[in-house]
Amino acid sequence: MSARPLIAHVVHRFALGGMENGMVNLLNHLPEGHSRHVIVCLEGYTDYRERIRRPDLEIHALHRRPGLDPSVYQKAWRLLRRLRPQVVHTRNLSALEIQAVAAAAGVRGRIHGEHGRDIFDLAGTNRRYNWLRRAMAPLVGHYIAVSQDLKAWLTASVGVPEDKVTQIYNGVDIERFAPRGQTRHRLGPPGFATPGSFIIGAIGRMAAVKDHRMLVRAFIRLAQALPQERNRLRLMIVGDGLARQDCIDLLAAAGLAHLAWLPGERADIPELLGAMDVFVLPSLGEGISNTLLEAMACGLPVAATNVGGNPELVTAGETGTLVPAGDDLALARALADYLAHPERARREGQRGRARVEARFSLQAMVASYLAVYDEALASGARARPAAVRARSFRL
Repeated sequence: MSARPLIAHVVHRFALGGMENGMVNLLNHLPEGHSRHVIVCLEGYTDYRERIRRPDLEIHALHRRPGLDPSVYQKAWRLLRRLRPQVVHTRNLSALEIQAVAAAAGVRGRIHGEHGRDIFDLAGTNRRYNWLRRAMAPLVGHYIAVSQDLKAWLTASVGVPEDKVTQIYNGVDIERFAPRGQTRHRLGPPGFATPGSFIIGAIGRMAAVKDHRMLVRAFIRLAQALPQERNRLRLMIVGDGLARQDCIDLLAAAGLAHLAWLPGERADIPELLGAMDVFVLPSLGEGISNTLLEAMACGLPVAATNVGGNPELVTAGETGTLVPAGDDLALARALADYLAHPERARREGQRGRARVEARFSLQAMVASYLAVYDEALASGARARPAAVRARSFRL
């Protein structure tokens, strides 16, 4: 058996998403000699797992059934007892209850990460959810928040002591994600990316919280307000989810479907960003967006909603534009300004790239996670056995 400690990462489901992208970046860049890693999915996973390059990584699916499924706790307990990880790292509310299972299984190093909130509790004020968070807090050894906004919420609303929370920004591979130079990548159906086209782009899972419908409404407004520019305007939304068909239908109803490309999930993200002129993040809520950072690293001007951790990345008028969530008119005006002032777009894109280079490197992210893992491993070695006995979860 390897002498390297085992860290178990627990998520609801492993598929395309910002949190999962951050996990891929972390796992691919953690030094292999430090530790071994396993991903435990309460529900399941997709071929997105192929993006993880670690040859020793295992991934397990517990196939949680919809609704209340107590059997998933038994499955998780048995798996943790068999794997015997030194650290369990759960992520977001949907995996938080596994902290109790980990304690019962005798895992002494327990970390929980907050990466953002979903549509059902954007402000983090739901009493039932916060009751659960407070109930689990004594079992969590340490918290990681990906933004200052989430750290402040954990301490103020959940009551987690400040010294128990480490804020770690996501990191970007600035060699893989880089400005395109003079040549635009030609992607999409024939005639989509033409020499004079102005491509407005977005990348991410097409869930309600990402509010791609707002981006589509803004694009429709823009095309209607500037008929003389309609032949140049293009919209690219990359990703899959329940909102994709709604967006396609909105574009068709406006007679603009021929100006848009919604290809679904794609793996060639740097090339897609290299085809864009401006990047949009229209979310109703965010932690720290990986795709926003990647767009900035590619030297793109960005228009993002003024929510969550977005203002920590985007300085309005300097590295991009911030608009109110849900305000398609404000977004349309911001996009029209970039269309009319290409020099401003170029200048903000350059400043965004410089900001990513200075503050959001992969090396800094990996070093910060290593420090938290090392402390959890050291604390676990010093700790007494967990107060919750393993037999509590035996059949």
